[in-house]
Amino acid sequence: MIRVIGATILLGIIGWIYQRLKKAPPPRICGSANGPPLSSPRVKLNDGRHLAYRELGVPKEKAQYKIILCHGLDSCKDMDLPISQELMEELKLYLLVYDRAGYCESDPNPSRSVKTEAFDIQELADKLEIGTKFYVIGCSMGTYPVWACLKFIPHRHFYLSSSHYIIFNASFFFLY
Repeated sequence: MIRVIGATILLGIIGWIYQRLKKAPPPRICGSANGPPLSSPRVKLNDGRHLAYRELGVPKEKAQYKIILCHGLDSCKDMDLPISQELMEELKLYLLVYDRAGYCESDPNPSRSVKTEAFDIQELADKLEIGTKFYVIGCSMGTYPVWACLKFIPHRHFYLSSSHYIIFNASFFFLY
């Protein structure tokens, strides 16, 4: 029994030393000299970072409903949505899907928090001139930025109940 405990402690110490000595490689930021090329438009935030985005539906000037969609953990702005272009035109939807900080073509945010996610959404809406009010929908892990918007920028968006997120998330997964 003492051997097992000793071996476990030894392996723990070796793992801890390995983590302390190993340095993470530098990030490969899209659009930089050593990074992959850009394929989407990006907006520059006030702190110098860039957020990539994709616009769907009708032009924002003609839209009746302006929606910002937050993707989940294993997704990005290029995710397939279970909604046709004809339906978006009929309902006059403007859909903005963006890469959250550190995902795909967006720059990482070393001081990222729930609060910064909400302010990234607010600044993205301001830079793209979406308007003072908009809807925010989250898929999977993208729902925590939605809750951050409810807490930190309640004056900027229309309120949605949590059932909308669950219904959207469920319909997204069951349609495929």
